[in-house]
Amino acid sequence: MAEEKRILTVSALNEYLKKKLEADSILASIYIKGEISNFTNHKSGHWYFTLKDEIGTLKSVMFRSAVGKVPFMPENGMKVIAHGRVSVFVRDGQYIYYCDKLEPDGIGALYLAYEQLKKKLEAEGLFDPSKKKRIPKIPTRVGVITSPTGAAVRDIINVTGRRFPFAKVILYPALVQGADAEPDLINGVRVMNDMQLCDVIIIGRGGGSIEDLWAFNGEALARAVAASKIPVISAVGHETDFTICDFAADLRAPTPSAAAELAVPETGDLQRKIGNIVDRMLLLLDRDTKSKRARLDDLASRRVLNSPGYIVDDKRMALLSLSRDMENAVRLMIENKKRRFVQSTAKLETLNPMSVISRGYSAVFAEGGELIKSVDQVEIGDSFSFMTTDGSVHGKVTEKRKKDNV
Repeated sequence: MAEEKRILTVSALNEYLKKKLEADSILASIYIKGEISNFTNHKSGHWYFTLKDEIGTLKSVMFRSAVGKVPFMPENGMKVIAHGRVSVFVRDGQYIYYCDKLEPDGIGALYLAYEQLKKKLEAEGLFDPSKKKRIPKIPTRVGVITSPTGAAVRDIINVTGRRFPFAKVILYPALVQGADAEPDLINGVRVMNDMQLCDVIIIGRGGGSIEDLWAFNGEALARAVAASKIPVISAVGHETDFTICDFAADLRAPTPSAAAELAVPETGDLQRKIGNIVDRMLLLLDRDTKSKRARLDDLASRRVLNSPGYIVDDKRMALLSLSRDMENAVRLMIENKKRRFVQSTAKLETLNPMSVISRGYSAVFAEGGELIKSVDQVEIGDSFSFMTTDGSVHGKVTEKRKKDNV
């Protein structure tokens, strides 16, 4: 009897292999160590990448629900340890690693996320020293954003009260640890700014692990602190702890107690400074008073105040001198005018036709009064007159002759 053939479709085979792989307890939950390549952050929120080592490659995918739990952004060339399951993608007949956890190999995931965010915000200029606001020298209201039950708030209140009891401490009670801490801290910064509650803000908490301090490493909080119109002092953890909030703030304090010392002046120092200023002002006032008194004494000793008659005599002599100068100037002006008048009169006299007549000449005028200079101006029978020095003679033209050479 011939053996019966078992024939499968491609998809049926892929489905069979998928069930086999998913039934394997080892492949259902397995850690894979490798290097990331071909990383794609898809617009859907899913991550697609390949895990590889020196010999092999493994196509991998991490869905959006799992992506949200990874605190850092994978990069090509990054060595990681992944957790997930192996299955077959029926359509392509390829087995795929469905990743649900991802952490750096050799470095903590939180530390890597911290370094990535720090590098990003620093490149944007968010930490630029030129953008930092100055802390007021004498604040009268100090805003504190921290836990109302922690040691940090007690330290800040005690140090502020000891150094500068005139300042009022305004507390915004906020969560400083856990998933809800960052939005609560951000709201504290906004409330302080929107209501103008204080002159300077201290934000922080006491020490702890990187997980405890993680709320202060959020990007949203860093941007809120940098955007604050009120100067912000960040005091998170101990002196060796650095958070993103520290870099975004206008001033970083190693501890909450140190933040209070930086926020308010010490009363004794302030009194000494004010005393020095008062002494300096008194010294300058005394020096200025002596200078003004010496000037006043000098003026009082002037002859103008002791013997005003001298000044009157001096002014009288000056007036007389000016009067003489004025008289001389007027006389000179009159003489010049007279000389110019005589010159003008002489010029007019030379142009006066009567002056010519007075020397024995006569001037002949037509009936219309025009001066007759040519025989062509008159005709036989025209009336005329000629003027002499003692009168005029009238007549009619009976004859006229013209010179031949004219």
